[in-house]
Amino acid sequence: MALSASDLPAMYTLLANSLSRDESVRKPAEAALAQSECRPGFCSCLMEVITAKDLAAQVDVRLLASVYFKNSINRYWRNRRDSSGISVEEKIHLRQKLLSHLREDNYQIALTLAVLISKIARIDYPRDWPELVSTLAQQLQSADILTSHRIFMVLFRTLKELSTKRLTSDQRTFAEISSQFFDYSWHLWQRDVQTILLGFSALAQNFSSNASDLHHDDLYLICERWFLCSKIIRQLIISGFPSDAKSFQEVWPVKEVSPAMLNAIQSFLPYYLSFQEQHHKFWNFLQKACSKLMKILVTIQRRHPYSFGDKCVLPPVMNFCLNKITDPEPEIVSFEQFLIQCMSMAKSVLECKEYKPSLTGRVMDENGLTLEQMKKNISNAVAGVLTSLLPSDRVILLCKLLIRRYFVLTASDLEEWGQNPESFHHEQDSVLWTEKLRPCAEALYIVLFENHSQLLGPIVVSILQEAMNACPPSISEITPALLLKDAAYGAAAYVYYELSNYMSFKDWFNGALSLELKNDHPNMRIIHRKVGLILGQWVSEIKDDTRRPVYCALIKLLQEKDLCVRLAASRSLYFHIEDANFSEQDFSDLLPTCWDLCFKLVEEVQEFDSKVQVLNTISVLIANASEVVSFANNLVQFFQKAWEESSGESLLQIQLLTALKNFVVALGYQSPICYNMLLPILQIGISVNSPDELLEDSMLLWEATLSHAPSMVPQLLGYFPCLVEILERSFDHLKVAASITEGYIILGGTEFLSMHASSVAKLLDLVVGNVNDRGLLSILPLVDILIQCFPMEVPQLINATLQKFIFICLTGGDDHDPSKAAVKASSAAILARVLVMNTNYLAQLTAEPSLSVLLQKTGFPVEENILLCLVDVWLDKVDNVTSIQRKTFGLALSIILTLRLPQVLDKLDQILSVCTSVILGASEDLAEEESRLM
Repeated sequence: MALSASDLPAMYTLLANSLSRDESVRKPAEAALAQSECRPGFCSCLMEVITAKDLAAQVDVRLLASVYFKNSINRYWRNRRDSSGISVEEKIHLRQKLLSHLREDNYQIALTLAVLISKIARIDYPRDWPELVSTLAQQLQSADILTSHRIFMVLFRTLKELSTKRLTSDQRTFAEISSQFFDYSWHLWQRDVQTILLGFSALAQNFSSNASDLHHDDLYLICERWFLCSKIIRQLIISGFPSDAKSFQEVWPVKEVSPAMLNAIQSFLPYYLSFQEQHHKFWNFLQKACSKLMKILVTIQRRHPYSFGDKCVLPPVMNFCLNKITDPEPEIVSFEQFLIQCMSMAKSVLECKEYKPSLTGRVMDENGLTLEQMKKNISNAVAGVLTSLLPSDRVILLCKLLIRRYFVLTASDLEEWGQNPESFHHEQDSVLWTEKLRPCAEALYIVLFENHSQLLGPIVVSILQEAMNACPPSISEITPALLLKDAAYGAAAYVYYELSNYMSFKDWFNGALSLELKNDHPNMRIIHRKVGLILGQWVSEIKDDTRRPVYCALIKLLQEKDLCVRLAASRSLYFHIEDANFSEQDFSDLLPTCWDLCFKLVEEVQEFDSKVQVLNTISVLIANASEVVSFANNLVQFFQKAWEESSGESLLQIQLLTALKNFVVALGYQSPICYNMLLPILQIGISVNSPDELLEDSMLLWEATLSHAPSMVPQLLGYFPCLVEILERSFDHLKVAASITEGYIILGGTEFLSMHASSVAKLLDLVVGNVNDRGLLSILPLVDILIQCFPMEVPQLINATLQKFIFICLTGGDDHDPSKAAVKASSAAILARVLVMNTNYLAQLTAEPSLSVLLQKTGFPVEENILLCLVDVWLDKVDNVTSIQRKTFGLALSIILTLRLPQVLDKLDQILSVCTSVILGASEDLAEEESRLM
């Protein structure tokens, strides 16, 4: 029954009660609301509650109503088979009501409404809601500050939602919005930035010290509106125009917007320090605005590199960023987020492939000028600009400052390290380099070095030598010299691939690194961490006579007290063990200690990333060390405990499953010693109730377990039906499933077939006929093995599947499709094997009325003899199969010769030719094998 206006009081009461702290009141109200969600009129009632003027003060109830409304949009706006959804009439009413209630005073409610409008727009715009953008644009013309702010909230959320749609028609629609709406947004942005700067000037001069809070509120609202407008402009430029790297068409807004945004940044920055104490709200806005504007410029450069490479855009932006990095004003020094964005811009420009000449194919445009030539012309022009921006002396200066200023640990860094070494390790070595200043500086340095390696190689070596001379290995006080050495070590670690041309790792290790590891002062953790990093980064340069001392050094680092140092050593150890030149002989006596230290470390660390890192080291150690059996008991205990503690952490469990697979492979036929631990874990992973993300690795573990099992055990035998359940859900893991089934057939033998005959038949019937040719090719060898192992029992069991094979062989063409030809040939080989090993059964199968009916539906002549038609297929496909399948064809055709059918005589020449060639081929195979044995 539909809800109506008369239900509003009850709806309000339910919403109010669902906010009650009294569970006896809250629970029934929540249950009643849940039951009402799918009733027609529910969203309309919520909308009335949200917009009711007499409820303006009831913010909590209205906010809850807006949340319920948003959730209902997600669930019921699209018509689904399992739900009647929201009617067309109610949708029209709701869309009109939403656009008439844009001036919402409460920010959180306004934000929720903006989100739900964007969700509706994703579904309905432009087909069912064509007036959305034009209505918003019209209301903007006469809107007050608050209303315009709310409209921009709606526009930003809507554009963000629409920009994620990838169909060509959707992208064309977004491009139309950009062309219609860009000018208005840009003009408003320009007006607002002037208003904001006038307001800031007044604030800075204390002209408004006696002004009302209302004036400040209006200014702040304009600031927020302008910020939303900035994000909208970014969206319009990024998603409203195809990337000029592909289209080679200039994106004109880039040249207009980018300089203006840079000017805005330059105008805002002087207020950064002055607002920090007196106007904290506006200081927060400045932080957000300057960082966001520079981030927008970075995004524009990456999306439209050629347009950004214009001489009126790239030089001023790049100059500004480089100046801020190398010579920041006092207000910039403490503004880390902004410096990070400046470094991101410099890095993005330096590594931009569009700014570097490349050799590609010649693609002609309409005017005859090749696109490649156009690209070269633009790239050469930008390359010239970059050369003028980055002469040698500026490159060297930038490199030196990055190392000497930004790589050096600060007092706050050391304090953070002391309080949480794990967190410090991951933050300083995070993939998300844009989150912290030092990792960002390191990322910029690496790109700078790659572009100017010959120029910077000697510079980095000289800084390293200077730092080492100023701070010998015996010095352990935390001095500027020691911190500079730490920074220089980092610089040398990150670009090992080039520095190896300028310095010898062996001399460096023997003359400094190994000596520093002998200094056990607690402060030396700073240097020891970097030594650990260096040993991992320089792995390719560590030769035979140095390899053993480096292994010993890493084990020593794993024994240190500091977790940050130990984690660095663990990761570097991973690189060495995985390296192609890993010397197990040099490492073998260190293995017991290494296992113990890794087990202790994985127990001691608390963070997820730390556990995964150490687990990866253990996993690669298992995979590459031949002496695993003697440590099996310790590893079993480790895996048991680690699995129990990983409950709910799917990503960690994936790493454990990978390590377990390596463990099983390493144990080989001695793997049953770990079954008490392994099989329950495997059962959890392949269970239908297990998280989907564990399935792939669980199946790989299952496959490895069967492949290395010396015999079948009852518990493992009982897991097979899980494979059918997995394939009923998806064929994503069909290839591994085929391998697992093959393992069961060979290992389980008659016991397996007697227990799971119906499951085998169900599995094959499920797959054959329901997967593509590639899937069939992965399952056909399995059927062949099954028939080889159980020639009398299996054919009758998989009767339906064999009928499908006959259907594949006798219907459809395969002349121009290699995969279909392969499927047809392999299916024919399986049927030939059935004839050879169970002749009477194949005769019965080809005579079954159900098969004739199935074939006749495709136009197969009713009078044709199916068995003789198969003979034609065998004769036709004999040259398209493996040598084993050729022999099977030959044997099957030999049996056909014994049939007293006149049609066989018509094919006698062909049959004898095939049989003869098979016999001769077998003789050649035997002779070749004998020659190999000799």
